[in-house]
Amino acid sequence: MANSSKPTSLTLRAYNVGFGDCFLLSFHYKQGRDRIILIDFGNKHAPDGYKKSLMVDIAKDIKNVCDTDSDGRLDAVVATHRHQDHISGFTTNEKKNGSGDIIASCKPRVVVQPWTEHPKAKPGDETAPGLTFSGKAFAQALDHMNLFAETALAEATRRKGFPMMGATEIVNVADNNTKNKSAVDNLYNMTKSHYYVYYNSKSGLEKALPGVGIRVLGPPTIKQSEGKVKAERDEDKDQFWALQSGAGRFCAQQNSLFRRAHKYREIPPHARWFVNHLRLIRSQELLGLVHVMDGYMNNTSIILLFTVGKTKLLFPGDAQIENWSYALGQPGVTELLKDVSLYKVGHHGSTNATPRKALWDKFKNKGPAKKLKTVISTMPDVYPAQKTAKKGTEVPRIKLVNALKANSEFHSTNNLKSPELCEKLEITF
Repeated sequence: MANSSKPTSLTLRAYNVGFGDCFLLSFHYKQGRDRIILIDFGNKHAPDGYKKSLMVDIAKDIKNVCDTDSDGRLDAVVATHRHQDHISGFTTNEKKNGSGDIIASCKPRVVVQPWTEHPKAKPGDETAPGLTFSGKAFAQALDHMNLFAETALAEATRRKGFPMMGATEIVNVADNNTKNKSAVDNLYNMTKSHYYVYYNSKSGLEKALPGVGIRVLGPPTIKQSEGKVKAERDEDKDQFWALQSGAGRFCAQQNSLFRRAHKYREIPPHARWFVNHLRLIRSQELLGLVHVMDGYMNNTSIILLFTVGKTKLLFPGDAQIENWSYALGQPGVTELLKDVSLYKVGHHGSTNATPRKALWDKFKNKGPAKKLKTVISTMPDVYPAQKTAKKGTEVPRIKLVNALKANSEFHSTNNLKSPELCEKLEITF
């Protein structure tokens, strides 16, 4: 039986993947099957007390929802950006029983990713096929960042002389920025229908969700953002961007540097002070670079706004302030977001992913009446250097969480305990 013109309600499942994102949206129609959309599936740190099979268990639960409420298929998969904590669940294995294999068996009808993930947006291509701008340089930069992340990860893992806290944070951030090749390949092979989206482009979800308005608010293309992303590259061209643009050569050649230098099994006493200080400087340098790189990756994140009647659902992935600045600077966007009904809190509640004045302060439904629903997927104390709120960089940001609790119907995956896989939010349109 065909679906009626628009859905009557929504079941939103927020899965407890730990530090990561995984949201399953089941749109219910008066007649016909549900339409089911998966937004992200990954984690960087699993929640305490859960089995090692957590991601497989979640994948099986997603498949069961598809089998029970629909026709056994996912209508769409949205991978907001390439960070591990958003796509690692799509990883497959040789036995074909990994979490990614189970999601692939749901045969998604369409896969949606940011424009930066277009398979032909590589060095040597003047444009990404189907797009009207040149993404060559930025796509190349992202690939080099992945390569640099792998190198930083390897160095921090083996470098005994690094300060423990610094080395741990480098590993955490760099590991999240590695290529995730298995997951990326699986996303590409799941379907022949792919959409690579950018601000105001078609979402690719129009046929999947009849009666639902969908607006892509991010990320902007290089051409659209003009000064924002491009200017940052130009300003840093003698520092970070120069380093990352040569990352491939550096990574390939680093083991052959200073081949003729004398090697000591132990550091001579007269050199220990100097070597220890060099290691500290190197640790701080790597930490700074991987954090900058992490921000650039987050700013390729898709921002989606779903509208059914008067209900608006905002899913911004990990979009940070630079990504938001472009969208909120466009005519009518701030007004469009004022009456949002549900807000998926950006970037696990980080300090710069929910612009306070430009976004949060504009929400009309927030306040003691708690008409606004908010949902966050997060896990405290993942980054050791961010355990304190003194610098305002802890994740999740304590002040933000307090504001969410006081002014919205607040839901957090961090409140779930084993064996609970998800929290369900029921929304009537």
